[in-house]
Formats: sequence, C-alpha cells, structure tokens
Amino acid sequence: MEKTTLRTVVAAVVREKSGPFLLEEIGLEEPRDNEVLVRILGTGVCHTDMVVRDQYFPTPLPAVLGHEGAGIVEKVGAAVTKVAPGDHVVLTYASCGVCANCQKGLYGYCPDLYARNFSGARPDGTSPCCSAHGGRLSGYFFGQSSFAEYAVATERNVVKVRNDVPIELMGPLGCGIQTGAGAVINALKPGAGTSIAVFGAGSVGLAAVMAARVVGCTTIIAVDVMPARLALAQELGATHVINGAECDAIAEIAAISGGEGVQYSLECTGIPSVVRQAVDCLRLTGTCGVIGVAPLGTEVALDLNTILFGRSVRGIIEGDSIPDIFIPQLIELWRQGRFPFDKLLRKYPLSEINQAIRASERGDVLKAIVIP
Repeated sequence: MEKTTLRTVVAAVVREKSGPFLLEEIGLEEPRDNEVLVRILGTGVCHTDMVVRDQYFPTPLPAVLGHEGAGIVEKVGAAVTKVAPGDHVVLTYASCGVCANCQKGLYGYCPDLYARNFSGARPDGTSPCCSAHGGRLSGYFFGQSSFAEYAVATERNVVKVRNDVPIELMGPLGCGIQTGAGAVINALKPGAGTSIAVFGAGSVGLAAVMAARVVGCTTIIAVDVMPARLALAQELGATHVINGAECDAIAEIAAISGGEGVQYSLECTGIPSVVRQAVDCLRLTGTCGVIGVAPLGTEVALDLNTILFGRSVRGIIEGDSIPDIFIPQLIELWRQGRFPFDKLLRKYPLSEINQAIRASERGDVLKAIVIP
C-alpha cells in the first residue's frame, strides 16, 4: 500500500476534557478526490468549540477543533469542480448531500449530520490529521478542523466567495453568524412590521437582531444580562432592550407589545429557564425558534396550555441555510452596510487562542477570530 503523504502544519490541539488548546506541529494528509486543502487565514471561535472541549458533545480527544474557517484554496482533489486553487472560501458545516432532506436543501437536518460534524473523522472512520508521533487526532471536526494553518475540507462544505472582501473576517459566516441570521431570514421568516424577541445577545443573537432589521421587523427586543451587549444590540437595530437580571422579561415584553406578546421569539442561550421565557412571551399563534446549544439530555418544561393555544416551538440548525447561497448573500448585505457583523469581531493570533476563548467565555468579546 502506498504511504500517505503528510505535510507538517501548526494546529491547536485539545488533549483532555476541559483542557487547554496546545499549539503543536501535526501531520496533515493531502486532499482526497472529493476534498480541498485550504490555507487558513482566520477562524472564528464558536461556543460549540467550547462545548466539545468540555465534552458535552463527545467528539473523541485529542482533537483539532475549529469550524468557522476561512482562507484560500491551496489544492483540490481530482474530482473537485466547485473551487480551484486561489479561490477565497468560507468553510461551513458538513452534510451528506444524498439523503431526502439534503436533496430538499435541508442540509442542517441531514440524518448523518452529527457523525459528519462531531465524530472527528471522515465517513470511513479515518482522520486527515495525526500527531507528530503518529498518534491519531480527531481532525475532521465539522469537516474542517480549522484551528490550524491548513485544513482539509470537502467540496460540499467549502463556499466560494468574492476575493475583494477581507477573507480572514468571513469565517464566522460559516456557522455562528449564519445560524443567527438564518434563523430569522430562512426559518422564522417574519414579515415587515412584525415583532420579535431575541433571548441572548451574543454573536448569534446579535446576528439575529441585525437580520430582523434587514427583513423589516418593527419591534425588535433584545434580552440579555450584560449592559454592554444590550447597548450594542440597540446600535445594531434593537428597538427595545431588556436586562433579564433586573426585571421580569416576560412582563416587559407584554408591556412593549400592548399585552399581546410578540409574534416571534428566538432562544440563543441553551438555558432551559430562558427557553421557557421565550415561549411564554409569545402571542397566540406565535413561533419560538430554539438555537441555543445545551448538553445532551437537557430537558425543558413548558405549560401545555401555552402550546395548545396555537403557539409553536421549533429547533433550528445552522439557520436553515444553504451555505452556497446564503453566505454570499450575507456578504453582500455586509458590503452595503446593512449587516455590520464585523462590529462583533476581535482578532487574536492563533498563539493566543486560550486568551481568545477565555475572553469569549467571560463575555469580554463577542466573536474572537484566531489568525494563524
């Protein structure tokens, strides 16, 4: 059997549950026929990276995480036609492309979604990454593992974008930003003049606030417990802000909405008590979208009669996005000044990834981007 060719790259490796990210030289395979090698210029830090570091989702460790990568195509496999070397790309989530849901454009609901994004391996069980001493690494996180100088992705989960935008800033569009914006634009689809409450004003929630303004919602309520985030929410389009630590959010929303409640709500925290609030603040026939991530097995209690009277609750994965369509649309909105997601970003060198993550966990930064 022919020996696999490896290139040596620097990557951030998590070796133990809740452990630090360690910069190491690792071996990275050349791309297979359906794969793309990308030189990473920037990768967003997402809450899901921390969820896996802490093993709420059990991706095998040691692992190279990172799933909001962006960069320039270095090399493509023999069967790849979608992109070519030199193309600027955003890396997004992985899906199979052949199941019934994928063929309907419902990529986020692919039955193989968990395995392709959280197993740390290709569908055949192999990983393109290994440690310097030959030990296996989970190196296919979200089909990319982009906390590294280079990443191997699939043709399906690279999105070609225009080359006149700062590609190092575009990675968060591949997950967190498209999740928040897409939850509004693609999933809830509120019409002009409608009302929405967004619970959690982190990067995902603020992307939802910006998207609500884009689609013409006229009552946009942001709920959080951090005054600085609420102030930014107002700057980005929220018509009202509520500090949930200082008042009864449901009562405040009722007052703002004339006693009826809002037509739409979006829960971005993954906290069961907040999910309950996001449902209870709805008017009759209102819809709550749930996008916050919680540990596997987390349960939430709802009043059955609240649901009985026409209210709906639905989960939303990756903003119901078809990334090849939606990510370029978000970039165009950003270029026009209508979706200023760059106000959420702060850059760190990859060597300071642990500082970036701690700042994210404290709430000091909304969306950190690590630069190899």
